[in-house]
Amino acid sequence: MVDVSENMIDRFSRRAFLSRSSAGVGSLALASLLSQSSQASATSATPLPGVSHYPARAKHLIFLFMAGAPSQIDLFDYKPKLNEFDGRTADRELLGDVRFAQLRPRNPNAPSKLLGSPYKFRQHGESGALVSELLPHIAGVVDDLSFLKGMKFDEQVFDHPFAQLTLLTGAPLEGRPSLGAWLSYGLGSENANLPAFIVLMSNLLPRGGSGTSSSGFLPSVHQGVPFNCHGDPVLFLANPPGVTADARRRSVETINSLNALRRDLIGDPEISTRIAAFELACRMQTSAPELVDLTREPKHILELYGAEPGKQSFANNCLLARRLIEQGVRTVQLVDLDWDHHGDTPARDLMGALPRQCASVDRAVAALLSDLKQRGLLEETLVVWGAEFGRTPIDERRPGTIHLGRDHHPFAGTFWMAGAGIKPGQTLGATDELGFMAVERPTEVFDVQATILHLMGLDHERLTYRTQGRDFRLTDVYGSVIGELLA
Repeated sequence: MVDVSENMIDRFSRRAFLSRSSAGVGSLALASLLSQSSQASATSATPLPGVSHYPARAKHLIFLFMAGAPSQIDLFDYKPKLNEFDGRTADRELLGDVRFAQLRPRNPNAPSKLLGSPYKFRQHGESGALVSELLPHIAGVVDDLSFLKGMKFDEQVFDHPFAQLTLLTGAPLEGRPSLGAWLSYGLGSENANLPAFIVLMSNLLPRGGSGTSSSGFLPSVHQGVPFNCHGDPVLFLANPPGVTADARRRSVETINSLNALRRDLIGDPEISTRIAAFELACRMQTSAPELVDLTREPKHILELYGAEPGKQSFANNCLLARRLIEQGVRTVQLVDLDWDHHGDTPARDLMGALPRQCASVDRAVAALLSDLKQRGLLEETLVVWGAEFGRTPIDERRPGTIHLGRDHHPFAGTFWMAGAGIKPGQTLGATDELGFMAVERPTEVFDVQATILHLMGLDHERLTYRTQGRDFRLTDVYGSVIGELLA
């Protein structure tokens, strides 16, 4: 019994604690950080790089996630033959023998009919890419984009939550790590004062919920951290009234000391993640508030994006994304909701709601690309626009409504990529004359995932994590790098 007690005393001694605990030296560094001015720059932190499989073309990723799925037929995939056949019954003669639930008539008393785009398209730039009148600003930077117009999605996963999870985690059910989490796990962080993976939402959570930015079975340090674009960047980051920085520091040191003792006692590695999270939160108290303060941007930059400091908007988030990338954040995931235009209500009408939604993102996306480019950041930043599936070339006219709309469509969609490692000004893949099926260079979401990892210096087949008795990866057993995209 005496031997056990002496062993415990030794384990809990100050020397043993400092030698075993990440909170030991970490707390000393934390105290030093917190004693500095609150204006200290986040870039002064020592980088914490991971190990890539081969030289990376991109250091950062900005994923523009258009949750709800915008209609590619009304934005990027111009179909004059569909316009010619507008109003014609969508029968097997035109569409082939395809069995898919979303193609059934919403109105049992009327057959499904083809719906041409009510919007005009025009060629832009040296590439001559056709872009809808709804996106005039993106049309102005079209030569920086590469389009994937032969996107295919899993026809068994055509509801929003499951399709969104598949796009961002590689699986239709919660529990898998998201793309940003895999990048954090594989590459680490460039800035010890900020998370490697940050999520910016211009409205609500997507249908896939927090699973779209989850760390899954990876250590929770790789979880996507949601930032607010007004007020506290992270909830409860600021000290409560009456609590000083010194008091908060001593509180964190005490909590981490107890956590370290518990970790050493039971051997749970997740406790180390908890310790690191407390320390990161304290460091963010000095770095994050300044970072999200958009009033520090010059007036012409605010006007370029259409940003308004203090408001919650997609434009503010695009500007904040650039600021985060400048400070070394690995992945920024911008989530914009309300692209689900079924036409069943005025708020989801293709003629009213789609133009409003496009107007809310068009200027800011073009500004983000231009701003990154003029700062030399586009050469090291990969920008991706995508959604969970496409939209049908059929009018989803429902009984008792006059509104136009399109239903979910797994057979065709459009993505685009720009920036580091991407050959600009090209279009890969194509759909048929009606925009119904991908018929040329079909591409799946797993191919997009594999290509993103490749550009970031990671082999999607070698980036694995062992759990539940086997190795898992983002792309599961699928995916190929889209070689034609690469510069």
